[in-house]
Amino acid sequence: MEKKELRAYIKTLKKQHTKEQLLEQSEKILAKLEQHPDFIKAEKVMLYSALPDEVQTQAFLEKWHLKKTIILPTVIGDDIIPVEYAKDTDFAVGDFNILEPQNEPYTGNFDLIIVPGVAFDRKGNRLGRGKGYYDRFLCHHLAVKRIGICFDFQLVEEVPAEPFDIRMDEIISF
Repeated sequence: MEKKELRAYIKTLKKQHTKEQLLEQSEKILAKLEQHPDFIKAEKVMLYSALPDEVQTQAFLEKWHLKKTIILPTVIGDDIIPVEYAKDTDFAVGDFNILEPQNEPYTGNFDLIIVPGVAFDRKGNRLGRGKGYYDRFLCHHLAVKRIGICFDFQLVEEVPAEPFDIRMDEIISF
């Protein structure tokens, strides 16, 4: 299946689930993440502010930002710029209707990067929304553990991959 077809297929599958079902699945996925050894030992975690059709992270962010350094992506031009999420962080709606933190760019290291996606396969291949933001960002952080999180129906047999696509080290789904 081509990337465009796979995106359309996953979109159709998402529409078969209610907002409540996706939120319940999100909670189960994030509970698995909380128990993951790499998350437990990580002090600096890059996560993301979720779009409505992604694994919902807001409650997770609120729970963990006082215990770990949580970094969120913002988009400037064609690039992801990491920004630390703090208690007093103001948010603004970014280019893709994603809530983005309005702090100074984060320039430190990461222990773990949690990545959303449209679809993943068991080899760690990831299908994004097609703009390449995460691939451009992740290629500068190849030594950092990368975990993709998704709903079970987003885990497919094969994701078409290009040489520049950055694989995940692991996928957590429910």
